[in-house]
Amino acid sequence: MKMVKVITYGTFDLFHEGHYRLLQRAKALGDYLIVGVTTESFDKARGKLGVIDSLMTRIENVRKTGFADEIIIEESVGQKFSDIKKYNIDIFTVGSDWVGKFDHLNDYCKVVYLERTKNISSTMLREQKRHIQRIGIIGTGRIANRFFIEARAVSGVNVQSVYNPHPDSVAKFAEKWSINAYSDLEKFFADVDVVYIASPHQTHYEYIKSALNHDKHVLCEKPMVLKKSEAEEVFKIAKDKKLILMEGIKTAYCPGFHKLLGVAHSGKIGSIRNVEACFTKLENPENRELKDEKFGGSFFELGSYIMLPIFKLFGENYTELKFDTINGENGLDIFTRASFKFPTGIATATCGLGVKSEGRLLIAGTKGYILVTAPWWKTTYFEVHYENPNEIEKYSETFLGDGLRYEINDFLLQLTSPGVNDFKLTRNESISMAAAMEQFFSEKRN
Repeated sequence: MKMVKVITYGTFDLFHEGHYRLLQRAKALGDYLIVGVTTESFDKARGKLGVIDSLMTRIENVRKTGFADEIIIEESVGQKFSDIKKYNIDIFTVGSDWVGKFDHLNDYCKVVYLERTKNISSTMLREQKRHIQRIGIIGTGRIANRFFIEARAVSGVNVQSVYNPHPDSVAKFAEKWSINAYSDLEKFFADVDVVYIASPHQTHYEYIKSALNHDKHVLCEKPMVLKKSEAEEVFKIAKDKKLILMEGIKTAYCPGFHKLLGVAHSGKIGSIRNVEACFTKLENPENRELKDEKFGGSFFELGSYIMLPIFKLFGENYTELKFDTINGENGLDIFTRASFKFPTGIATATCGLGVKSEGRLLIAGTKGYILVTAPWWKTTYFEVHYENPNEIEKYSETFLGDGLRYEINDFLLQLTSPGVNDFKLTRNESISMAAAMEQFFSEKRN
């Protein structure tokens, strides 16, 4: 009988139960298993962040399982197809996280997606000091789905639990991503290390407090809270309990945005005197953002993005803030302009869910200006202009996936090295954003 040859690939960083079981199932599919271990450079090129173990350590961990008959190195795009041909592969297999991703290889061999392991406690190797952070998601909306996809691109984390007080919603989400469903918050906290909060805005404050009081680190979607006092309180709890609390504004953690801030503060355009940030999109009127008459609307949804560059460039201590809005029939703002005054300049933050405008970021200085076209919140390219219209400096940077992987990776770095990256979005900046949200609510919703 013909030998059935199977091939699978992976990073296999911080080797854990999920890796072991995948290799075990892959071996059971045939007679001879080839395992491709990716290089650090290829992982980075394909958007994988935070790989800890060296290539040789990862190869050795795969070898120790005893399931691999042969181990090869994956180091380039297109290699999977070449390896299938080179080794006369009968079955290509990967985890169910990638369902549909490799269907095109069915033309050359059989493709099998193996069920993912829901629960990963930490690591199978006692000598490793780092362990897998078990992430639990609170909320089952659109951003929670994007978070799950992006978390797969960060080494050292495993999303394995989801909570929603509505059993039908949580069951549907858990089944889609093959993770554990919880409608009991106490049981949910008991089974996770880290909590990602992606529930409606007005629920964040209570969920943050509850998670921190259960000694869980917290990454919370923007806006983190809607009152200054609430922001101050939860940051104090986190500090007192030596826990990490971070607001999830993905732009704050993206490499292109940091390059932009570096150029803006370098003196190239002189002293910064004006910042104009705009973010608009035409939202479906049936979505929560335009139906929740108390906590929906443009500023609650997009205000954190447009305030971010203003606070990063001018600081968070504004002297005056004024709001102008255009409201829809239900009273929600479909277009909002927030005007800030600072000791050294002025700024406007414009957002809309029902009015479309050019979504650009303009930073004006005494020697020139920086222009970032839409979508500037996914900064990949920007220009520096001077008085001479022919003098233009151009900058570019990579932006991977949906961008959430950057904030997840930075959050993970905070857990292992507290304080190392908290300058990217400081506590005071998050508190000032909450103060602006509170003023908006007071003036426009009451």
